[in-house]
Amino acid sequence: MSEKDPHRARALLAQLRPAAPLLAIALAVVAVWFAWSGWQTLQGNQRVATVEQGRDAALDGLRRSLGGELSRLGTQLETPAVQRALADGDFAAAGAALGADWPGLEAAQVLPLHLDADYAALDASGFGRLAALESAIASGEPMLTVARIGDAPRVLVTAPARAGETMVGVAVAQLPLSRATSALDAVALDDATYLALRQGGYTIHARGDASLANVAERLGRPVPGTGLRVSAAVPHVDKPIFGLDAIPLFVIAAVLLLLAAAAWRLPRHLQPVAAGDDTTPTLAESLQQPLETGDGVPVPAPVAVRSEPKKAAPSVVLDPSIFRAYDIRGIVGQTLDPGVAELVGQAVGSLMREQDLTDIVVGRDGRLSGPDLVAGLVAGLRKAGRNVIDIGLAPTPLVYFGGFHLRTGCCISVTGSHNPPDYNGFKIVVGGETLSGDAITDLHARVADDRLYTAPQPGGLSERDISEDYVRRIADDIQIARPLKVVVDAGNGVAGELGPRVLEAIGAEVVPLYCDIDGTFPNHHPDPSDPQNLADLVSTVQRFDADLGLAFDGDGDRLGVVTRDGETIYPDRLLMLFAADVLERNPGAMIVFDVKCTGRLPGHVLRHGGSPLMWKTGHSLIKAKMRETGAELAGEMSGHFFFSERWYGFDDGIYAAARLLEILAIDDDPSAVLKALPSGVSTPEIKVEAPGGDPHAFVERVQASAAFEGARLSTIDGVRADWPDGWGLVRASNTTPVLVLRFDADSREAMARIQQTFREQLLALDPALVLPF
Repeated sequence: MSEKDPHRARALLAQLRPAAPLLAIALAVVAVWFAWSGWQTLQGNQRVATVEQGRDAALDGLRRSLGGELSRLGTQLETPAVQRALADGDFAAAGAALGADWPGLEAAQVLPLHLDADYAALDASGFGRLAALESAIASGEPMLTVARIGDAPRVLVTAPARAGETMVGVAVAQLPLSRATSALDAVALDDATYLALRQGGYTIHARGDASLANVAERLGRPVPGTGLRVSAAVPHVDKPIFGLDAIPLFVIAAVLLLLAAAAWRLPRHLQPVAAGDDTTPTLAESLQQPLETGDGVPVPAPVAVRSEPKKAAPSVVLDPSIFRAYDIRGIVGQTLDPGVAELVGQAVGSLMREQDLTDIVVGRDGRLSGPDLVAGLVAGLRKAGRNVIDIGLAPTPLVYFGGFHLRTGCCISVTGSHNPPDYNGFKIVVGGETLSGDAITDLHARVADDRLYTAPQPGGLSERDISEDYVRRIADDIQIARPLKVVVDAGNGVAGELGPRVLEAIGAEVVPLYCDIDGTFPNHHPDPSDPQNLADLVSTVQRFDADLGLAFDGDGDRLGVVTRDGETIYPDRLLMLFAADVLERNPGAMIVFDVKCTGRLPGHVLRHGGSPLMWKTGHSLIKAKMRETGAELAGEMSGHFFFSERWYGFDDGIYAAARLLEILAIDDDPSAVLKALPSGVSTPEIKVEAPGGDPHAFVERVQASAAFEGARLSTIDGVRADWPDGWGLVRASNTTPVLVLRFDADSREAMARIQQTFREQLLALDPALVLPF
């Protein structure tokens, strides 16, 4: 080292001396950031460990208490007193002996296998107890469920009652709910976490922060030998810096603090260089001196020019009109292609990254454009670093099911729903919420504003077939009381393969009609809400003397129904039937319906002990309202049905069909049950071209100026006017530039009066409107 080297080093450090305090402060701030992230990670890990310990402790307690009750029932059935009574056919004596010396028992019975008395008392006792009895008979094994008995839920333990090797009856023991909830209450729990006991979609008992209920399935575990499960959740913790664990973050924070201390002490130990010690220019001086060429001519110093970063022009044209109120939908080759799909995928992936969600399920309907759009969508999702699980050809409900079953919380169905073959689109769920409204619009804004995340490494891609899991999940919950013959018209949509499989698995005899999947829809439009599309179904039901006709739309999330004599049962009347069934097990439950449903529906719900709530039309809007209110059931006039009770709360035409057969199989004449539902005179949806192509603007004018004398007005979605003998509705379609009208009344005279009132009000605003009534 030359003599000048130490001087140069000291000179350089001397130049840095004024910045040393600022450097020390910056290092300290970064150290605090790392330490805070480490603390958050450590706290999050501790909470996860604590809630998992609590969950496991609750599971152990439930395994002991409920497992003990299951074992006790089996033991009691083998006692000599019970066996003698069963051999004699004395079910009353068998029930009395069954309950002997059983601590805490509320009731015990042994019933004959036909269960005639329970079916006769179905209106009073509800379906929950009957379902538990039938499950024990069907499985041949002891079963434990929670069902509402009277005004409160109870634990029911059921098992086949055998005299020797012959099943002669079914035993049921009723216990207080505390048998199932005490194990949760005994667990020490952080109030910021969540622990719940669930059965299907019903939360039996919960503790902690209720706002975490929607994400509690990620840490959920089943209670062995029962249909119950313990669900758990902890508050969301942001992803730690660089994905490091707590200890490495603390180590880095400590190192940074040491460097900060050293930088802070630097001015105290550094003395300036004496004059004449070194003639070498300082770093600051050298930067200020002009450069020289080889011949000694100075080169002008460069001038710093500030420039704005240039944004690359997008190579794909993204039409904002495809971003609709409920989903993304366009015409293939015009507003939709694989390039657009890739941008949509990257936008969704960017949103997922912000919510710390990594995995997503993707499926498609049978349209010819589906494979290409899925390829683009998957490319965009992977570009944003998301891991894609491709389930292939799948009805939209199966895609939704995949989000729950595979615990991703995210899914996209590539589907054009009930629209013509050249349409396609995307139904999107992120973090358990179906995107709609502003959330859909934000995806377009992300692309337009170039707010798309590109990961350093692309996400993964795997393929999975979950159709059998879906069939098994439904068949394990539903088995119809007797075989029903049903004709299934899938309209060549994607439900053509899975729909019949499910219905056959629950015990129905299925006659398939247009169930071969064909994206050109050669036989009729896949829209069961249009009576013209049900003509072939009606004739096939009559030709095969079937009990019922069922129709699915193009992606299987909507259901249409016709009776044996050809009557179409509109979805609002089906919702009455579903509501009565759900309310038997869940008194006081909220039932949500859209503004297009009959005015007789709220009264029907009230008479069965429920709470009716009218809301805006749109599958995503209905699902959001269900989550907000905790509703057990919802339905739309379009044929979407949403079950939270025993299911997951998404719209599923296939599952709704299974629930319908479960109810109708109890009666000897399903068509008579459907025809007995309250009815009147109603119209299908009437679609009218909107003035100026803007239906929303016209409806706003109706809301501002129309006067419907004597009617109760609702403006949550368009204008609905309810009179004592009927109602009328005008609203803006969220998918096409049309006005949608519907009328319902107790008589044709009332219908004519209401239609005339609407006609006068609408023509007063625009005399050029063409109204077909």
